[in-house]
Amino acid sequence: MERVNPPFVADERSMLMSWLDFHRHTLRIKCEGLTDEQMKLRSVEPSTLTLLGLVRHCAKVEQSWARRCLEQQEVVLHYSTAEHPDGDFDLVDDADVAEALATWETEWAHADEVMAAMALDDTGVRHGQPCSVRWVLVHLIEEYARHNGHADLLRERIDGRTGD
Repeated sequence: MERVNPPFVADERSMLMSWLDFHRHTLRIKCEGLTDEQMKLRSVEPSTLTLLGLVRHCAKVEQSWARRCLEQQEVVLHYSTAEHPDGDFDLVDDADVAEALATWETEWAHADEVMAAMALDDTGVRHGQPCSVRWVLVHLIEEYARHNGHADLLRERIDGRTGD
Protein backbone atom coordinates (compact mmCIF):
# COMPACT_ATOMS: atom_id res chain seq x y z
CA MET A 1 0.00 0.00 0.00
CA GLU A 2 1.53 3.27 -1.08
CA ARG A 3 1.53 6.30 1.17
CA VAL A 4 1.56 9.69 -0.54
CA ASN A 5 2.88 12.78 1.21
CA PRO A 6 0.31 15.55 1.54
CA PRO A 7 0.75 18.48 -0.85
CA PHE A 8 2.27 21.72 0.42
CA VAL A 9 -0.44 23.72 -1.37
CA ALA A 10 -4.00 22.55 -1.96
CA ASP A 11 -7.59 23.53 -1.35
CA GLU A 12 -8.93 22.84 2.14
CA ARG A 13 -10.75 19.57 1.41
CA SER A 14 -7.84 18.12 -0.54
CA MET A 15 -5.42 19.11 2.22
CA LEU A 16 -7.55 17.57 4.98
CA MET A 17 -8.23 14.36 3.05
CA SER A 18 -4.58 13.96 2.07
CA TRP A 19 -3.46 14.30 5.70
CA LEU A 20 -6.08 11.80 6.81
CA ASP A 21 -5.00 9.35 4.10
CA PHE A 22 -1.36 9.85 5.04
CA HIS A 23 -2.07 8.91 8.64
CA ARG A 24 -4.29 5.95 7.71
CA HIS A 25 -1.55 4.60 5.47
CA THR A 26 1.04 5.19 8.17
CA LEU A 27 -0.83 2.88 10.54
CA ARG A 28 -1.22 0.30 7.76
CA ILE A 29 2.54 0.45 7.10
CA LYS A 30 3.27 -0.08 10.80
CA CYS A 31 1.30 -3.34 10.61
CA GLU A 32 2.81 -4.69 7.38
CA GLY A 33 4.83 -7.88 7.48
CA LEU A 34 3.86 -8.88 11.00
CA THR A 35 2.44 -12.21 12.12
CA ASP A 36 -0.89 -12.42 13.93
CA GLU A 37 1.00 -13.02 17.16
CA GLN A 38 3.10 -9.90 16.64
CA MET A 39 -0.03 -7.84 15.92
CA LYS A 40 -1.37 -8.99 19.30
CA LEU A 41 1.81 -8.30 21.26
CA ARG A 42 1.03 -5.96 24.14
CA SER A 43 3.13 -2.92 24.92
CA VAL A 44 4.13 -2.56 28.57
CA GLU A 45 2.01 -3.36 31.62
CA PRO A 46 -0.44 -2.15 32.70
CA SER A 47 -1.31 -1.08 29.14
CA THR A 48 -3.18 -3.55 26.93
CA LEU A 49 -2.23 -1.64 23.79
CA THR A 50 -1.44 -3.66 20.65
CA LEU A 51 -1.21 -2.88 16.95
CA LEU A 52 -4.27 -5.04 16.42
CA GLY A 53 -6.10 -3.05 19.08
CA LEU A 54 -5.20 0.17 17.28
CA VAL A 55 -6.53 -1.20 13.98
CA ARG A 56 -9.76 -2.34 15.65
CA HIS A 57 -10.10 1.00 17.41
CA CYS A 58 -9.62 2.92 14.17
CA ALA A 59 -12.30 0.78 12.50
CA LYS A 60 -14.67 1.69 15.32
CA VAL A 61 -13.70 5.38 15.10
CA GLU A 62 -14.29 5.53 11.34
CA GLN A 63 -17.63 3.75 11.81
CA SER A 64 -18.71 6.03 14.62
CA TRP A 65 -17.94 9.34 12.93
CA ALA A 66 -19.24 8.45 9.46
CA ARG A 67 -22.19 6.21 10.22
CA ARG A 68 -23.32 7.47 13.62
CA CYS A 69 -22.45 11.17 13.45
CA LEU A 70 -22.66 12.15 9.80
CA GLU A 71 -25.26 9.65 8.54
CA GLN A 72 -27.15 9.41 11.85
CA GLN A 73 -27.38 5.61 11.60
CA GLU A 74 -28.10 3.40 14.57
CA VAL A 75 -25.19 0.97 14.56
CA VAL A 76 -23.62 -1.50 16.92
CA LEU A 77 -20.03 -0.39 17.23
CA HIS A 78 -17.37 -2.84 16.14
CA TYR A 79 -15.58 -4.74 18.93
CA SER A 80 -17.24 -3.02 21.90
CA THR A 81 -20.03 -4.17 24.17
CA ALA A 82 -21.67 -2.82 27.32
CA GLU A 83 -19.51 -5.22 29.33
CA HIS A 84 -16.38 -4.35 27.36
CA PRO A 85 -16.57 -0.75 26.11
CA ASP A 86 -12.85 -0.94 25.29
CA GLY A 87 -13.12 -4.35 23.66
CA ASP A 88 -11.48 -2.96 20.53
CA PHE A 89 -8.27 -2.56 22.54
CA ASP A 90 -8.65 -5.22 25.21
CA LEU A 91 -10.18 -8.29 23.55
CA VAL A 92 -7.53 -9.13 20.98
CA ASP A 93 -6.21 -12.50 22.17
CA ASP A 94 -8.72 -14.49 20.11
CA ALA A 95 -9.37 -11.80 17.50
CA ASP A 96 -8.98 -12.40 13.78
CA VAL A 97 -6.33 -10.06 12.37
CA ALA A 98 -7.45 -10.40 8.74
CA GLU A 99 -11.05 -9.62 9.73
CA ALA A 100 -9.99 -6.54 11.68
CA LEU A 101 -7.91 -5.20 8.80
CA ALA A 102 -10.76 -5.81 6.34
CA THR A 103 -13.31 -4.16 8.66
CA TRP A 104 -11.04 -1.15 9.12
CA GLU A 105 -10.52 -0.75 5.38
CA THR A 106 -14.27 -1.11 4.73
CA GLU A 107 -15.12 1.55 7.31
CA TRP A 108 -12.36 3.85 6.02
CA ALA A 109 -13.70 3.56 2.45
CA HIS A 110 -17.25 4.16 3.64
CA ALA A 111 -16.20 7.23 5.63
CA ASP A 112 -14.47 8.60 2.53
CA GLU A 113 -17.66 8.13 0.48
CA VAL A 114 -19.82 9.80 3.13
CA MET A 115 -17.51 12.79 3.52
CA ALA A 116 -17.02 13.19 -0.24
CA ALA A 117 -20.79 13.53 -0.66
CA MET A 118 -21.00 16.32 1.92
CA ALA A 119 -19.71 19.89 2.03
CA LEU A 120 -17.17 20.71 4.74
CA ASP A 121 -19.77 22.88 6.49
CA ASP A 122 -22.48 20.19 6.36
CA THR A 123 -23.26 18.74 9.76
CA GLY A 124 -24.16 15.55 11.47
CA VAL A 125 -25.01 15.26 15.14
CA ARG A 126 -22.72 14.20 17.98
CA HIS A 127 -23.98 14.14 21.57
CA GLY A 128 -26.99 16.22 20.52
CA GLN A 129 -24.83 18.95 18.98
CA PRO A 130 -24.25 19.81 15.32
CA CYS A 131 -20.86 18.61 14.15
CA SER A 132 -19.38 19.65 10.79
CA VAL A 133 -17.62 17.43 8.30
CA ARG A 134 -14.63 19.76 8.70
CA TRP A 135 -14.54 19.05 12.46
CA VAL A 136 -14.80 15.30 11.83
CA LEU A 137 -11.88 15.41 9.38
CA VAL A 138 -9.67 17.38 11.77
CA HIS A 139 -10.61 15.04 14.61
CA LEU A 140 -9.82 11.93 12.54
CA ILE A 141 -6.42 13.38 11.63
CA GLU A 142 -5.74 14.04 15.32
CA GLU A 143 -6.92 10.56 16.30
CA TYR A 144 -4.69 8.81 13.78
CA ALA A 145 -1.69 11.05 14.50
CA ARG A 146 -1.91 10.27 18.23
CA HIS A 147 -2.30 6.55 17.66
CA ASN A 148 0.47 6.46 15.08
CA GLY A 149 2.80 7.58 17.85
CA HIS A 150 1.67 4.53 19.81
CA ALA A 151 2.14 2.38 16.70
CA ASP A 152 5.72 3.63 16.32
CA LEU A 153 6.59 2.45 19.81
CA LEU A 154 4.78 -0.87 19.43
CA ARG A 155 6.48 -1.66 16.13
CA GLU A 156 9.90 -0.78 17.54
CA ARG A 157 9.23 -3.14 20.46
CA ILE A 158 8.18 -5.96 18.14
CA ASP A 159 11.08 -5.99 15.67
CA GLY A 160 13.14 -2.85 16.16
CA ARG A 161 11.74 -1.19 13.04
CA THR A 162 11.57 2.57 13.32
CA GLY A 163 10.76 5.37 10.90
CA ASP A 164 7.72 7.07 9.59
